[in-house]
Amino acid sequence: MPSIPVSVIIIAQNEADRIGLAIESVRAWVAEVIVVDSGSTDGTQALAEALGARVIHNDWPGYGQQKRFAEEQARHDWILNIDADERILPELQAEMVELFQPPGPAADGYYIAIHDRLYCTNQLSSYTPYKPIRLYRKSRGRYSPSPVHDRVQMDAGTSTDSLNGKMAHDSLKSFHHRVEKMNDYSEAQARDLLTRGRRPSKLRMITELWSAFITGYFFRGYWRGGLMGYIYAVNFAYSRFLRQIKLYEADHRQNPPD
Repeated sequence: MPSIPVSVIIIAQNEADRIGLAIESVRAWVAEVIVVDSGSTDGTQALAEALGARVIHNDWPGYGQQKRFAEEQARHDWILNIDADERILPELQAEMVELFQPPGPAADGYYIAIHDRLYCTNQLSSYTPYKPIRLYRKSRGRYSPSPVHDRVQMDAGTSTDSLNGKMAHDSLKSFHHRVEKMNDYSEAQARDLLTRGRRPSKLRMITELWSAFITGYFFRGYWRGGLMGYIYAVNFAYSRFLRQIKLYEADHRQNPPD
């Protein structure tokens, strides 16, 4: 299959058990795959290189900053960003290959729906947690430098569109990993909220767990996933609860009572 003029960027640390599928979902039809590694000790670098990726080390500066660093390594203007736990599904692959046939893309950036693949199953969640811009021209948009919010910010006057295909997100590699990830990410979120002037709310600390569970289980449709859907709803609720209590803790340390 002829490659399209797109640089795929992937940031990683200790993703040897997952990054192979991410690279294999794109390597046959894009011009290059770049993996920016922040110090893996599990062989992620060697595995990625064996699959044809260009591996570059950069110490971890935060999510947005690491993706900006990865953008700067790309040889092509068009960037496709995927995470080590994401896979481009065949329908999306075909759509992107067709997009780059003459006369080429009409927009400067494209939104892509990302669906969780429920752990221990091959079932995609019907809910789309987010639909970010993941395919874009780096001359017209760049990742935000935020350490927490890794989103592409398009320049004024640029055009955007949406692709119909889906990306699969294998967010869980184990429940142990999920707990560690929730702990680290909620810590970063709390610091970011405090930096932006957000103050804790006792009411939200009391209600967040229950309201988030209802949102996840019913409104996000996790109930369709059976037992695993219930587990996802509980995980989502607990992660939101963690964010609130860590904001409270960080605020207490910064503004101790008299």
